[in-house]
This record gives sequence, C-alpha cells and structure tokens, in this order.
Amino acid sequence: MPKILRCAIYIRVSTEEQHLNGLSLPAQRKALTEYAEANNYNIIGYYADEGISARKSMKYRKGLLSLLEDVKQNNIDMILVTKLDRWFRNIKDYNITEEILQAHNCYWKTIYENYDSSTANGQMVINIMLSVNQAECDRTSERIKAVLDYKRSIGEVTSGKCACYGYKVVDNRLVKDERVSPIIEDAYQHYFTCYSVRNTIAYLNEKYGEEAPSANKVDRLFKNETYAGKDKDNHYYCEPYITLEQFELARQITQSKARHGNHAPYIFSSLVKCPVCGNNYTGYRKKHKLKNGGESIYIKYRCGNKFNRHGGANITEHILEEYMVTRVPKQLVKEITRLKASAKTKPKRNLAGSIQAEIDRLNLQFQKGRINEEYYDSQYGILTEKLKQYNEETKMPNPETYKKLWDTFSGNWKELYEKLDNAHKNAFWKSVIRSIEIDPDTHKIKGFQFI
Repeated sequence: MPKILRCAIYIRVSTEEQHLNGLSLPAQRKALTEYAEANNYNIIGYYADEGISARKSMKYRKGLLSLLEDVKQNNIDMILVTKLDRWFRNIKDYNITEEILQAHNCYWKTIYENYDSSTANGQMVINIMLSVNQAECDRTSERIKAVLDYKRSIGEVTSGKCACYGYKVVDNRLVKDERVSPIIEDAYQHYFTCYSVRNTIAYLNEKYGEEAPSANKVDRLFKNETYAGKDKDNHYYCEPYITLEQFELARQITQSKARHGNHAPYIFSSLVKCPVCGNNYTGYRKKHKLKNGGESIYIKYRCGNKFNRHGGANITEHILEEYMVTRVPKQLVKEITRLKASAKTKPKRNLAGSIQAEIDRLNLQFQKGRINEEYYDSQYGILTEKLKQYNEETKMPNPETYKKLWDTFSGNWKELYEKLDNAHKNAFWKSVIRSIEIDPDTHKIKGFQFI
C-alpha cells in the first residue's frame, strides 16, 4: 500500500489581488482542497498570508514562517500551492526556503502549472520564472511611482481623501480649509514675530482655547513643505500659506535653536493619561475675562488628540492639585494597610506555572498539526490574557517603596510643598506617582497609580 502523503496547503493574496477572480483566499483554498482530496493526500493544515506581496521579504509572511516551522519538525511531506507566483516572486527567499525543504525531504507542487523542483533543469526553469516575476513586480512598482509623480506634477493628491491640517481635498486637489485657515495664518504671523514654535503654541492655546490645534499640528506647520505650496519637485502643488523662503527660514531655525518656554513648567506634565488613547495630557493656559475688566489665567490639561481623533475632558490644574494633595496621603495609608494584611494571609497556589504549561501543550499540538491555526490563535489569546491577568492580580508592591513614600508625606510636608516652584512640584509628583487616571464617562479624576 503506497504511503499517504502529509500535505500542507499554502495560500496567499496581496492587497491589490484580493478581489480578483480565482485569486481570493477562499477560491485558492477550495481548489487546493479538492486537488488534495482527489489525490488522497492527508491535509495537515492550511497556511495563509492575506494582504502580503510575494515580493516582500519572507519575514513579513507569518503563514509561510509557520509552515516552515512545521517542515523543520518533519511533519510535512509536500506543500500544495495554486501557482508559482502564490509561492514566491523573490529569488533570494525562494532559495532559502528550498534549502529548508530539501533538508527535511519536503517538496512543493503547483496545481495549475507544471514545475519540478527535484531536477537541475527544473530548478533552472523555476529560477528563470522567478526572475521574470520579480522583474514584473519591479516594473509595476516603477509604473505606480511614475503615476504618483505625474499626479503630483499636476497638483493632484496621492493620499486619497486625507489632507494635512489646514487643507481639504476638493476634486482631487488640495484647497485651503476655510474653517481653520485663519488660525494657521495667525500662527505664521505670530511665529515670524517671535521665531518660537513653543511660544506660538502657547499663543494659539491662549487665544483660541479648545479650537486651537494640537502641539503636533503646530509643529508640522514648520516641517511640512505642503504649507509652502510644494510637494517634492512641484513648487506649485497647492495654494500656500507662506513662501518657500519663509518655510526654509522657519525650518532652519526650528532645527538649530534650543527651545525654552517662556512659561513656568506645568505641575502635572507627563502624568495625566488620556482615558481614550493613553497619551499624556499636555498643559495650556486659558484667559478668562473678569466682571471688573481684568483677566484671570487658568492652567488646564487636555489630550493632544482631542480634536483630530477623539473628544475628551479638560482638567483644571488647581482642581487636580487639590485632589492630589488631599487624596494621595490617604490612599497611601490604605495601600500600606492592605500590604500588611496581604503579608499575613496564606499565599494562594501559584497558577502561573499551570497556565504556562497549558500554553506549552497548545504550542506542541499546533506544531504537530493536530489543531488548526484559527483554533490555535483563539486559545493562545485566551491563555496569554489569563496569565497576564493573574500576574497583575498577584503582583505585590515592594514594601520598601511604600515606606519611602510614607516618609515623603510625613511631618510638615504640605507646608514644604507649598514653597516649591512648578518645576520642583512636577519633580515631586513624578517621584511619587506613575500616572493620574481620568474617567472616560464622567470626565473627572478617577484615581492614580503609585510608582
């Protein structure tokens, strides 16, 4: 009785090919499965790379790498693919893969083409075809580049509907966004009186408040040549906000000068975390006119992504400071009490080892082809999350750390704290607190994490 061959099915489709007839992953899978069943092959597993070009380095092809690991375990006799270009278009990576296959007595076969990798002539034909495919990919890349260059030369956008801050796409061309163009023009006008990006950011925050652009957007005004109407070689790409000479001057200044803010440092800089995206809140100053005609300046914090990605809360500094001064010592007492109580209780059975053993067994089953990739990914995600959660729950803080923190808040600490300037207050909180958390629903202070 002839040996039943252990067969692996490999399917691949690039982003551009996903909707072409016969090239979709389901179409390839169906054809290869029918071929394997018709020839009485034992299908070990399916290995897929979706949205990945065969011209790219094999290190980006997760499915292929998983397949080669099973080959190295001597679990596969033959690999089925529909056509050579589904397998490789890169000569270098093909030869590396071929060495691995030969070392483990494994070969590959195309069902729509006739290639024989077992003879010298067959290998020569394969290398010739790979060279042709590789050259075709390179020519396609050059054609795409030429099309993009032509679009830029006639002022058409190459980024779809995306446009940088201050512009919008109309009829496939960049035009000024009338909603924010006055702010940008004001930003440039102010910058060329002080030549300071940081000063300009502070100026915009004070004048426009929540309508002001984020610090990153303002910074890009002086780094992105689109604002001077230029894109690569096209100096008339779109309507400019400043001249090329002004842009070059601003870029040279921002690259060379050391920047120092005119305002005192913010007390909670780099400590308040955005509940939506996880970024640090940044401080800004907002003027408020009083009934008597005077002005009051409020220091607030907000996420830099508030306007271009998501909404969010603004936190006033004096409210935040009052909360921290009042709550931190009380919470520290609770943490020390909890730590002492935990030390007296009988330690729980260590489950980390058993969870890790489950992960190891799952890996072994996957390597032997006893479970498919979908089931493996699902179970692996569940177990790793379970292990992570267990480690977080059982992680005990260092008692010495809490002792040092308690020493910090002993005696007349509050009186000494009030005498600090903003820079030293910021250093004080960073020596105690890892992060300050904001509730995404109520937009109020939720709590904080000790270091």
